[in-house]
Amino acid sequence: MLPYALRRLVYAALVLAGVNLFTFFLFFTVNTPDDMARLNIGGKYIAQQQIDKWKAERGYDKPLYFNDAGQGTERVTRTIFWERSASLFTLRFGRSDGESAGDIGLEVRRRMLVSLQMALPLFILQVLASVGFALLLVMFRRSRLDVAGVVLCVVMLSISSLFYVIVGQLLFSRVLKLVPVSGYMPGLDAVKFLVLPVLLSLVARLGGEARLYRAMLLEEVGKDHVRTARAKGLSEAAVLRRHVLPNAWIPIITSAGAYLPYVFMGSLVFESFFGLPGLGAYAIEAITKQDFAVVRTMVFLGSLLYIATYVLIDLAYTWADPRVRLG
Repeated sequence: MLPYALRRLVYAALVLAGVNLFTFFLFFTVNTPDDMARLNIGGKYIAQQQIDKWKAERGYDKPLYFNDAGQGTERVTRTIFWERSASLFTLRFGRSDGESAGDIGLEVRRRMLVSLQMALPLFILQVLASVGFALLLVMFRRSRLDVAGVVLCVVMLSISSLFYVIVGQLLFSRVLKLVPVSGYMPGLDAVKFLVLPVLLSLVARLGGEARLYRAMLLEEVGKDHVRTARAKGLSEAAVLRRHVLPNAWIPIITSAGAYLPYVFMGSLVFESFFGLPGLGAYAIEAITKQDFAVVRTMVFLGSLLYIATYVLIDLAYTWADPRVRLG
């Protein structure tokens, strides 16, 4: 386990460093600090004094990579790259580029709680509903129910998520008045605001996930040990539960785990349409306002989350299949 942990640690450091360098180079090649100041200040005529003041308030008045005027380590540390990009490795995100220039770290912590309230139940329900539906179709394979289920899956995955959002808000919020159209309140009141986006997001992905899991399960159904178990007199439900599903866990874990960072970072579409102050809505707001400091932070957090997720997937492999060893 120790060699695996060390190898993963080195891998994570290299990936994060590469993403960090590429993102910083991309943003500061396309836009100089002066361009960022003009975009955020707005207006047709902007004095250089306003630009210099804006850069000084946000730490963009220093050299990009190397400070010739500094002494010793200050030549590296008193630069924009060190203070606004390398500092991300210590989870110090600095201030945003917007007018409010708020603390990005504080905003991320506050919004992460909202995204987690939506992500955790969504991920659990997604796996349970998709695997359960796929098992049902496999149990009645080559029947009318199976054909109807596959057709339904194709129809569901062919419909845009925006359609589910619009129809869901119209039906459940405006017509039936069961839940609010949008908004958010902390505490237990958050449940009534999260029920609809969680259910609609679940339905939007159910077709594609169930069809994929059905294909994975069908691949296991035709194997020799499954036919042997069926020949010994086990019921179809017992065969699926004891022999098919355990052997299909690894591809299912891989597929479900790849979706995990997406739900934890927040759904851009659902958080925006339902007015949820999560990380997804934060990223959309930053892109709209061209707040590059927030965008860089979200890219870094997304990379960090993907790396952590695939480590968890590797650990889950050892639970799903005792033959898998991390060395």
